[in-house]
Amino acid sequence: MIRSLLILLAITTLIVLAIGLVGDPGLASLSWMNYRIDIPATAAVIIIGIMAFCAVAFWNLALWLARSPQRAERARADQRRRQGDDALTRGFMAVAVGDGSEARRHAVKALDLSDNSVLVRILSAMAAEESGDTVATRTAYSAMVSVPELKLAGLRGLMQLAARQGDKAEAVKLAGEAYNQPRPSMWAFETLFAARLEAGEWAEALDLIEGALTRKLISPIFSERAKASLMAASAARLEASDDAQMRDQALDYAQRAAKLQPQFTPAAIIAARLLAKANKPGRAEDVLEAAWAARPHPAVWLAYRDLVSDETPKERARRLQGLIDRNPKHRESRLLQVERALLTNTKTEIAAALAALEDDSAEANLTKRICGVIARGAQGLGDYDTARVWIAKAAGARGEADWSDLDAEGNAFTYSAADWSGVILNFAETAALSHPRYERGDKGLPEIPDMPTRYVPSMPFIKGPARGSARPDPSHMPDDVGQYDAAITGQDLDEPSDGAKPKPARARARPPKK
Repeated sequence: MIRSLLILLAITTLIVLAIGLVGDPGLASLSWMNYRIDIPATAAVIIIGIMAFCAVAFWNLALWLARSPQRAERARADQRRRQGDDALTRGFMAVAVGDGSEARRHAVKALDLSDNSVLVRILSAMAAEESGDTVATRTAYSAMVSVPELKLAGLRGLMQLAARQGDKAEAVKLAGEAYNQPRPSMWAFETLFAARLEAGEWAEALDLIEGALTRKLISPIFSERAKASLMAASAARLEASDDAQMRDQALDYAQRAAKLQPQFTPAAIIAARLLAKANKPGRAEDVLEAAWAARPHPAVWLAYRDLVSDETPKERARRLQGLIDRNPKHRESRLLQVERALLTNTKTEIAAALAALEDDSAEANLTKRICGVIARGAQGLGDYDTARVWIAKAAGARGEADWSDLDAEGNAFTYSAADWSGVILNFAETAALSHPRYERGDKGLPEIPDMPTRYVPSMPFIKGPARGSARPDPSHMPDDVGQYDAAITGQDLDEPSDGAKPKPARARARPPKK
């Protein structure tokens, strides 16, 4: 109303000013029922403006009075909405802090006050779940399933409730129902995929991956990694079959997996093993070389080494060099270089290979396997004292996860169905290779070379104190010189001196002559 008054006042003022500028505005006459009124035109305009203002004010007042019931109703609705929103807010906050009883109280209040039925249903279900009321939780989520926009949320809640109660079959059934919706959620796929893996249903899991990729639930790279690991698991299961057709299927699976994801080492190992059995060593070498280029693993070079058995050490060393050249900067290639140098039995090559392990042998990077490789290298150089030092260091060093993939007989990736389940899921999600045997602490191939760790005194050590002086330094002399005489004559130092016949000492290994 105030805005209308201001507009009318402005119009009236403009008219009055316009008339005043004319000079002689003249008279305004009004004849009504034999009455005649003559007034200046300016005054007439002002009077008309006042009358118009009164009419507008009266009309607005009448409208305001007429609309009072609607305004009161809107005010009550606004207050109710604010109270409902406040109840919802407080209810969700109670759920967030874990106060189930408070959340349920606010949920009941929001049910009476709020018009947002979607949020009210969600809060009711969450409040019942937080308070630990299983019956109320199931009822709330079941009610959500009947609402189209809340169906997926209701199915997820019921699935989680079934999973907590240990009813895996019901949880998988609900996840399947959710997955078959027009627009499924990622949780439905993840639940079904994990269930297929746990059950060892590799073929069904492959079909699930294909469908999820078509429906754009997963990325192409996740699909490739999952397919490769699933096909490798299928090959591992089929390769021991008595049926030749099944073994052919295993070979097909393994080759496809190795080609799809060369960095998935189990696929390459299984493919190479099956190709070797099929008398195709050349193709097996290609598969292992591609795997080494993508992700070097000790199982790869061991399988590569064993592809050919009728070769001399130098020929094998030459062949291993070809594998090293596929990924020369990797740590595994440096370790393999020591193994290759030991085959050649050339001290300069062994020394160069050991020198390349300087960074790998630092305290932060030291492992049992590195200690063992260096000990073998030192043994190849004839430096048995250094070899024993590294064997001693290995006692306090950690093991290697990759090395644990080999069992005590040297078989690689001998996994159970449960092991494969974790390997597949981890590789599909992170592209990392998990190590079930390492996690369990299973025994594998020895990492430390088998050699004597006991020092055997020698003549130079006994005569050493007498060199350069007429009188030997007592601090360098043994307490019982006789025991060293016994060592010289071949008596085992660990034998008790009880008058028994001494045992001949074991001959110390000597480096081969060049």
